[in-house]
Amino acid sequence: MPLGRVELSDATFTYPLKAESGTFHIKTPERTFILKAVSQELMLYWLQQLQVKRWRHRQTSTCSEQANNNNNMTDDFLPILKSPVGLVGEEAAIAPSQRTPLASMSIKHPLIQIQNSVHSLRRRTSQDSSQSVFYSDLLPWMSSTEPTDSSTTTVSSECPTEALPPSDPVGDPAGQMSAPEGRQSPSPLDGRSRRMKARGSSTMPLLRRDTLSSSSERASRLQQEKQMLIEEVKAQKELVWILHKALEAAQLEKRTCAEFLAEEDEQQRLELLRHRERQAADLRGRLEETKMEAETLRTSLADRDTRLTELEKKIGLLMEKNTAKQLVIMKLSDQVTSCLSDSSGSVLNFQTHKQLQQQIENLKDDMEAYKTQNKFLNSEIYQLTKLWRKSSEQERSLMVKCAYLEATNCQVESRYLGVLRKLQDAKSLAPEQQEAVQKMIDDALRGELKSVMKLSADRDYDEYGFKIIPDYEVEDMKLLAKIQALEIRSHNLLHQDSVERPLLGRWAQYLAGRSGDDLCPSPELKALLRGGVPQEYRQRVWRWLVRTRTRTIWEHHPERYNQLCEKSQTSPHPASRQIQLDLHRTLTTNQNFSSPSSPALQQLRRILLAFSWQNPVVGYCQGLNRLAAIALLILQNEEDAFWCLVAVVEVIMPQDYYTKNLVASQADQRVLKDFMAEKLPRLAAHFEGHSVDVSLITFNWFLVVFVESLPSDILLPVWDAFLYEGTKVIFRYALALFKYKEEDLLKIQDSVDIYQYLRFFTKTISDSRKLTTIAFNDMNPFPRRLLRNRRALHLGRLQVEMQELEEQQKEFVTESAEQKDKELEMGSEDDDEL
Repeated sequence: MPLGRVELSDATFTYPLKAESGTFHIKTPERTFILKAVSQELMLYWLQQLQVKRWRHRQTSTCSEQANNNNNMTDDFLPILKSPVGLVGEEAAIAPSQRTPLASMSIKHPLIQIQNSVHSLRRRTSQDSSQSVFYSDLLPWMSSTEPTDSSTTTVSSECPTEALPPSDPVGDPAGQMSAPEGRQSPSPLDGRSRRMKARGSSTMPLLRRDTLSSSSERASRLQQEKQMLIEEVKAQKELVWILHKALEAAQLEKRTCAEFLAEEDEQQRLELLRHRERQAADLRGRLEETKMEAETLRTSLADRDTRLTELEKKIGLLMEKNTAKQLVIMKLSDQVTSCLSDSSGSVLNFQTHKQLQQQIENLKDDMEAYKTQNKFLNSEIYQLTKLWRKSSEQERSLMVKCAYLEATNCQVESRYLGVLRKLQDAKSLAPEQQEAVQKMIDDALRGELKSVMKLSADRDYDEYGFKIIPDYEVEDMKLLAKIQALEIRSHNLLHQDSVERPLLGRWAQYLAGRSGDDLCPSPELKALLRGGVPQEYRQRVWRWLVRTRTRTIWEHHPERYNQLCEKSQTSPHPASRQIQLDLHRTLTTNQNFSSPSSPALQQLRRILLAFSWQNPVVGYCQGLNRLAAIALLILQNEEDAFWCLVAVVEVIMPQDYYTKNLVASQADQRVLKDFMAEKLPRLAAHFEGHSVDVSLITFNWFLVVFVESLPSDILLPVWDAFLYEGTKVIFRYALALFKYKEEDLLKIQDSVDIYQYLRFFTKTISDSRKLTTIAFNDMNPFPRRLLRNRRALHLGRLQVEMQELEEQQKEFVTESAEQKDKELEMGSEDDDEL
């Protein structure tokens, strides 16, 4: 009967081995279909065709432009099967089944058939689920059994082809073998026993004792005479050799004398004597060299003799071991022979042997079936993997499209709210229209509009716990806040891939192969830090920057932080009360510091107390809590955050920046005004015309390095460059912020509105890349020497002014005391008169 419709897009295919032949399964998320084909080959054909259909359906449903036929989906895991003739198609389904009368009859012996059925049932119901594949080699004495079908006795090419040595058939319960074609073959056990007996007879020594006869005595005398003659011949040979050498020496002397007498002139004879002397000296030198070589050869020969002796000892030990092993082998062979010769224990059942052979054949069949199933499952896994990859690519492309559409929607809604804001400020609208506009604005602020910018709870904060959408302190700026939130959301969605991924790739390439302490200052690192550090590497880079800034201190005092923590516990610092009060004012919008019971607050308290003991001149100043909090959020370690605070206050910032009178901080505000007059003359004149003192806003920027003034996605890149380059970065970004909003500030013509806008305009910055470009490109040139000179100039002026102020304060105190004394004297005189 037809099964109806089967959804192949999410289906997987398999077939069990321990089921009827031709049975296969189609598994879908809803149910599992169990089907059966006529034969095993037809089952594999159906499975292969189902895989192709599934792939075609997937291709046509996902991308219509790729409609070409992919018939090689199995990728050579299984050969492509052809359609069996007469078994597939409508004609095969309509045709009646033809059965022969004897199709269900078996020509096997009934007992054998029953035995095989029981064995098959046992094998099917067995709980052993092991699917190991065994390769076994038949022993040579078993190769003469009944021939089996070539289709079921396939031997793996990996098995060794050498013939095994004949071994004793211990496992044969019958103790006999069947020779092919009825011929009786001699038993290998008989031959082995004969060889063992021959070996035993050949190894027994024959000890014969004969009496000494006269012939042996005569042979002994002859042997002695022979030995004497040999020694005499050897002595004669030595004498002949000595005489031969003496003769050669005499001939040489005679030849030399003849040459000497042949010379007529005395000078030539003298020259001949000198030549002979030189030859003699040369020969003496060669003789010495020969003696040395002979000595070396004797030494090497002695070493070789020593090694030879050692090797002979080893050979002797090995021969002893070999002899012992031979004896053990002989004993074991005798035991085996005696066991096999015992007729009572050597009776083996021939039927058991046949059953073992049948089990071997069944295991071979199972092995082939498992191999086929393994190939099919490999092809199925390969296809499912390709489908999964394609689905992942489609999901990613859909996410990109969704982000683009969401960004576009945010832009549209932002423009819509901007229009509402302009209509709200318009004076020409009728009261009904103004009321409708106000209602639409209220609906937008209450969130009744279905805005895509509404984030889930886990997306309200970034990785460091900062709010993604900042809060605005100005109550009448809520509409502007929502517009700005939409712009930030749209910008982040559109530039997420185009900015973050290349930056991450450049940092990964730079840090590849470098350890945490292997970084070194370079123009490349400076350019990377100006672009910002990805979250994955920020903790590592900050730790290196802090360690580099404070290396001299912490190398001399590696346990400094622990010592300061112990000191703060034993003796309370005078600033501990102020620190405790400021803890709950620190980064209140950050998720990690929002709860009074947060462990980060306790860590921050220990850091600030330790620093107050570390630097008694500064002690504690309001603003240090924010610096330490940022360091703790990024470095995730109390001690590293402490050293970061030390690096900022004692190394990076100028001296007297956080002291009681904040002289250096005030000097930097005057330096900033000078730079604004140079870099932003229009804006500086605008502020001066409306009597706006920007230091009221920027003083806190410099004191806490923009903490709680900039969004976290802009604040952290500012700190990346600040920890490397120093305070010059603060000036660059302060000027860049005014440059970024210069046109908007120039439009405001009221000083109160300017102050109100300056309080929150830094949180409306959405394009961090544009701000970075302004800071490091548009503000150039920005030499460090010019900054240092102007800072020294204004610092000197401030110190003079403060001295004058102190003198005025002293004069005022003195005058006040004198005035009080005069009043008291006048009062006493009046009392006297009364």
